[in-house]
Amino acid sequence: MHLRRTAAAALAAFSTLLIAASPSPSPAAAPAALYGEADPTYDGVWRQSYALLALHAADTEPAGNAVEWLAKQQCADGGFASYRPDPTAPCDPKTEDTNATAIAVQALAVHGQDFAVKRAAEWLAKVQNRDGGWSYNPGGASDADSTGVVIGGLKAAGTDVKSVTTDGRSPYDALRSLQVACGKKDGGAFAYQPDPKSGALAANAKATADAVRGAEGAGFVVEAPDRDVPVRDGCGGSASDAGAAWLAGGLTAGGSHFDAVTPGSDQKTPDFGTTADAVVALAAGGHLDAAKGAYNWLAANSAAWSKDNPTALAQLALAAYATGNPLRDHITQLSALGPVAEQKPDSSGGSSVWWIVGACLVAGIGIGVLLAGRKHRL
Repeated sequence: MHLRRTAAAALAAFSTLLIAASPSPSPAAAPAALYGEADPTYDGVWRQSYALLALHAADTEPAGNAVEWLAKQQCADGGFASYRPDPTAPCDPKTEDTNATAIAVQALAVHGQDFAVKRAAEWLAKVQNRDGGWSYNPGGASDADSTGVVIGGLKAAGTDVKSVTTDGRSPYDALRSLQVACGKKDGGAFAYQPDPKSGALAANAKATADAVRGAEGAGFVVEAPDRDVPVRDGCGGSASDAGAAWLAGGLTAGGSHFDAVTPGSDQKTPDFGTTADAVVALAAGGHLDAAKGAYNWLAANSAAWSKDNPTALAQLALAAYATGNPLRDHITQLSALGPVAEQKPDSSGGSSVWWIVGACLVAGIGIGVLLAGRKHRL
């Protein structure tokens, strides 16, 4: 996120932010340090981690209590549940999940929480399945989404992913077992899981995006490639190459985005989240041109989907980052949904701008804390 060049411009931006973000009261279920107002029961750790990763990509320091809140969500054994309303109460191991743990690892790693990262990585290794992969909750069948997310978490912890094995099988072995073979319909795509009865693999766009990103050894934060690596024609090459080719083909066929059928409906609608995941996955493989096309569609069509949604805004910010596009608008909206974020100082004098903004806010608006009420390689 680029600094404003003048204090006046910065103050104007913050004033607009206050007007837009302050009217909605925060529900009791949303802790003060958490991004977003919605009930955090099922996504508290997930959305907080996503927000912290997006802020990091934008060189924006979050408020300390945002990082502290996430660290305190960790269970005694190192894992994370989706949300712990009382972090002093012991965790129920049945509520801990690999996805929350793996994304929390990535967020805590970039914010210097080394001890928490180490413990979480150890927990992830401990709950690895015999096929080398992971399920959402420990004990279930491995799935491509969870395995891809965990690979990113282990990489963020500094772990040699190939060395994390059970019965001689690595996470990459697990991903290969979930990929539709070349020569078959949707060859190169990944399935979420095999069909429990037939064992057949059905292509899944979300699973493919997560698997391709994992196959590239990447997490949720992917820096834009310096140059474009063309997507291969057809199914072939490495597992990530074949998956990327399927993603690119699906995006082209869908008008630069994926569609999905939402529960309770028989009509397909744009799947913004999976499209954003595909952007990052393609960028992880160096496929910049294919990623940019999908990001451009998101930038033009995602406003209603992302409004007041910290996870969506973080996904858009990270998709922008992965394609070399500006993050500022996404980060401004995201920052309005949580504790005050502070810009890292730079040599341009930008830090002075933010000191001026802070003084103006305190003097002119009379608030102690800005926005105190906030509302899922080879």
